[in-house]
Amino acid sequence: MKPILDSRKLLAFATLARCGSFTLTARELFLTQSAVSHAIKSLEQELDCRLFDRLGRQTQLTLAGRNLLEHAERILGEMEQARAHLKGLAKPAVTTARWQQIA
Repeated sequence: MKPILDSRKLLAFATLARCGSFTLTARELFLTQSAVSHAIKSLEQELDCRLFDRLGRQTQLTLAGRNLLEHAERILGEMEQARAHLKGLAKPAVTTARWQQIA
């Protein structure tokens, strides 16, 4: 069974796709450039395909990278929506007693 995609690697991937630079991606994510590079290399190995063409200090998405980006953006968006939804449910004002009053 293949491992599930790591959300941290997907975030590094999507950020690199947007920024186009390992340095800028590292800065934005508060990581080292080496950590970003390792995450991308690991993701490419897991997926068994190259996601970026490296052009000096710049990067450009490959066809596989463009396809993955569509999925990654949806996945990361869903994760943010889940966090926001759960944050709303975790407010202390909504207690069990309050739910009983509503029902």
